[in-house]
Amino acid sequence: MNTKQVDLTRVRPYGDTMDDGVVQLSFSLPVPHGEEAAEAARQLAMKMGVMEPSVVHMTDMGEGYTFFVLYGKCRHTVDYTKIQVAKVDSPRMNFYEINEFIKERIGRKIVVIGACTGTDAHTVGIDAIMNMKGYAGEYGLERYPMINAYNLGAQVENEDLIAKAIELKADALLVSQVVTQKDVHIPNLSRLVELLEAEGLRKNIVLICGGPRISHELALELGYDAGFGPGTLAPDVASFIVQEIVKRGLADK
Repeated sequence: MNTKQVDLTRVRPYGDTMDDGVVQLSFSLPVPHGEEAAEAARQLAMKMGVMEPSVVHMTDMGEGYTFFVLYGKCRHTVDYTKIQVAKVDSPRMNFYEINEFIKERIGRKIVVIGACTGTDAHTVGIDAIMNMKGYAGEYGLERYPMINAYNLGAQVENEDLIAKAIELKADALLVSQVVTQKDVHIPNLSRLVELLEAEGLRKNIVLICGGPRISHELALELGYDAGFGPGTLAPDVASFIVQEIVKRGLADK
């Protein structure tokens, strides 16, 4: 696609031709499979603002539930030129550059502790960042010779995470939140900040959260130093940590 042909002040989806607004929508309804169900899905899509909705697939999920896939046209546009997104502002270094940076600018090994906190039992995210084998061709922090990395696993209470941070003199805490139904991650993440502040530790620790519904903007709002979403790899996190340590003068803490 040649962006010079696109009016970036009025961007909307396209399917077959530019600016046709074609979208695909899927959802489930608590209604039995049948023609009435298809019409209910079509009418609901229209109320969402989708023009010319068409049910192209529907599946009986059993016990009075039906899953739908619809095509239609979006009538709305966005002004891409006015969009501003909070981003982690630190140059990304590779495995070797990060270790060399720690040697030269910090002068000691740093301690990083990671965990899934609260009721969260999904460790796939924190494991991708912490475990030695890493993910997508990038080593995890346990492989970094200048980082002492501790992965505490799942369902770690905030109080236990803080106790471990004190014991190991942590430089950074990484909190993974995958289970986010009913926004349970927000009070849990906020509670950790409150506890760290109460212990007088917040100013001396680089605090990071990550997960499918975590953005940098949300992380900042909750009192964290950075937030990382899907697709984040160990060098992204490590680059931010080491630069933040130097920036805040925490190398000699």
